Amino acid sequence: MPFITNAAGIAGLTLAATIASATPAAPAHQAPAAHRVTMTLPAPAGPYLVGTLAVRLVDRSRPDPLVRSKPYRELMVSLWYPAKDTGRSLPVAPQMAPLAAADWDRHSAPPMGIAAGTVDWAATPTHARVGAPVDRRAGRLPVVLFGPGDGGPRTLGTTLVQDLASRGYLVVTVDHTYEADQVEFPGGRVVRAVPLPKKLTPRVIAKLLAQHSRARLADMRFVLDRLAALGRGHGLGEEAGRLPAGLRGAPDMSRVGALGQSLGGSVAAQLVHDDRRVTSGVNLDGGYVGPVAKTGVAKPFLQIAAEAHTRSSEPSWKSFWHGSTGWNRELRFAGAAHGSFTDLQVMLPRIAAVLPKVPAADFVGTIDPGRSVSAQRAYVAAFFDLHLNKKPTRLFDAPDARYADVSLIP
Repeated sequence: MPFITNAAGIAGLTLAATIASATPAAPAHQAPAAHRVTMTLPAPAGPYLVGTLAVRLVDRSRPDPLVRSKPYRELMVSLWYPAKDTGRSLPVAPQMAPLAAADWDRHSAPPMGIAAGTVDWAATPTHARVGAPVDRRAGRLPVVLFGPGDGGPRTLGTTLVQDLASRGYLVVTVDHTYEADQVEFPGGRVVRAVPLPKKLTPRVIAKLLAQHSRARLADMRFVLDRLAALGRGHGLGEEAGRLPAGLRGAPDMSRVGALGQSLGGSVAAQLVHDDRRVTSGVNLDGGYVGPVAKTGVAKPFLQIAAEAHTRSSEPSWKSFWHGSTGWNRELRFAGAAHGSFTDLQVMLPRIAAVLPKVPAADFVGTIDPGRSVSAQRAYVAAFFDLHLNKKPTRLFDAPDARYADVSLIP
């Protein structure tokens, strides 16, 4: 979906809101095609190598909730998991598939002040091998579902999710078709977001976010159903194709968490509330939409906030916090902005170093990118290690000098 303004007053809800409401950027410098900016992502910090697989899933039990003329719902998901060393026999997965990257270049990058053709979005590699066999030394794998911000692609969470995979998790990232700006399906088909209404009033925006939240919740529960089948030794479904060795039977559905940025964080909370299979969740700087904003959750939950996002500035955070009765913590990252909790944290500073008119700080704040990523990885991994793997940690008991940008909020 094209970037929308946060006129609904739901502070920090969407990356789209941040982009639309940022100070208008001067036109970006157009670099020659031969000198397009390229980027890398930080290497995972866990003990395992990483494998990945992109899969088309089809839910024929329901029509598409965003395009009613479609008789079924189709999704693209990526699975990230600890993998065996295959040397260079398998390709390294790109962060963005080529046609999705081209569409991002044309439609999604320019609102950030990045002119089309100045960045080679398709050239960013991950640290995962496509279809690598599962490393059986990791045992059965705890599962984490990841959802991006409203309008954002699943690929913008790669830095964090591949790190979790390197620590022994099966992480499944989900694109929400017709909401995400672009989704590339097998065979070279790119599906773009449903166009927004011409008049974006607060009521219209609130209605859109509620609609997207409901669609996402159903998407995530369907994905969980497919993962449960995979955990029983079956395939993922009619479109899954050949699975990497060791993936059947690998998911441990007794250990399932949810993780999301922005609207994805709100949906993670609703999933924790509604689905007995999901036992814990993390919200990366998202306001809450739907019933969970008032009910809160009774299971372990972690809120991570940008510097300006507080319970005072965000009413849904206050009501969620007071309604929650399980283990909970809130962290605030000094100098961070809403986009800091996406891959833009490491990508935009690199772009701005070459294209200085790109207003990177409007989207990812002033926090040091390396420290931000390191702290996010440490706290998210410690949370899921504690609540899915029963691994003790003191990281949430008091401030840690290694992560001086992070405050524990009482």
